[in-house]
Amino acid sequence: MKNLRSIVSNFKIEGTLQEIKPLGAGLINDTYKVTTQEAEKPDYVLQRINHAIFQDVDMLQANIEAVTTHIRKKLEEQQATDIDRKVLHFLPTAEGKTYWYDGESYWRIMVFIPNAKTYETVNPEFSYYAGVAFGNFQAMLADIPNELGETIPKFHNMEFRLQQLREAVAANPAGRVEEVKSYLDELEKRAEEMCKAERLHREGKLPKRVCHCDTKVNNMMFDEQGNVLCVIDLDTVMPSFIFSDFGDFLRSAANTGLEDDSDLSHVSFNMEIFKAFAKGYLESAKGFLLPIEIENLPYAAALFPYMQCVRFLTDYINGDTYYKIKYPEHNLVRTKAQFKLLQSVEEHIPDMKAFIASCL
Repeated sequence: MKNLRSIVSNFKIEGTLQEIKPLGAGLINDTYKVTTQEAEKPDYVLQRINHAIFQDVDMLQANIEAVTTHIRKKLEEQQATDIDRKVLHFLPTAEGKTYWYDGESYWRIMVFIPNAKTYETVNPEFSYYAGVAFGNFQAMLADIPNELGETIPKFHNMEFRLQQLREAVAANPAGRVEEVKSYLDELEKRAEEMCKAERLHREGKLPKRVCHCDTKVNNMMFDEQGNVLCVIDLDTVMPSFIFSDFGDFLRSAANTGLEDDSDLSHVSFNMEIFKAFAKGYLESAKGFLLPIEIENLPYAAALFPYMQCVRFLTDYINGDTYYKIKYPEHNLVRTKAQFKLLQSVEEHIPDMKAFIASCL
């Protein structure tokens, strides 16, 4: 742990360092809890930034700093209580940066939020909380003065994802195009409709907002009473269409099956999850949303299964070079499951439109 202690020593922490130990199951090598000796001093979270994915660390941290500073200012204006638990706070180094480069890896430290927890539960109750929290997150950032960068370029750009698919089909490196022709035909049939967000943006009708771009129930912190404290995991916060946060949550949360379910009878779109999330989202976001954004929320619910279907199929055609697979047809199984989800979403579009109208 000597190496970690020397990394921590580059940040302006309060108190005397007591111990550093791994935090969280999924990211055991990347996230650590830093405990201080004094009861009145805060504890901290030390993170190694995933530099393979986030290649521009300066931009990444500048985005996060702009967002957390703006949210803190909003909370102060609202005279909110417990502000330090409602927005993440990253520590500077002696040079004033919010990250430290040790010659190999990039590190950052934030204040640990005490007596807070995350949940994995996806049910209507937690989906409603998620809708309120992510709608509120977007609403607070609707007037941010900073120009944010794209931490993962073209991450949710549908035209770009289709271009990748068409290039894969043209090259056909693994000789798999023939067997997936029916899926390619179905995806191309919908391509023009699914690219309408980029088109509307070019026409000046649809704005880009500051979005979270990784909306999951476990990306929120709750207090002891079960109230949402704040949204966490801000690495993907960047300019996008509001559809990113709306559609991405529903793609995983409202799927009655698994992302890679081989039994397609398990896969459908859960309208109860949709209604709970949409209700919470509109309660906190409708004040800043344009009519064109609200009317296209059902499109957002369809866009993300479609986009993920395109991405899985592209990888399958390319010979499985991007997503980790557990068996040779894994990406094809994922493609089929996402397409089944897309079909179920399409069936529910009239119901979604009616429900959204009832919320306004």
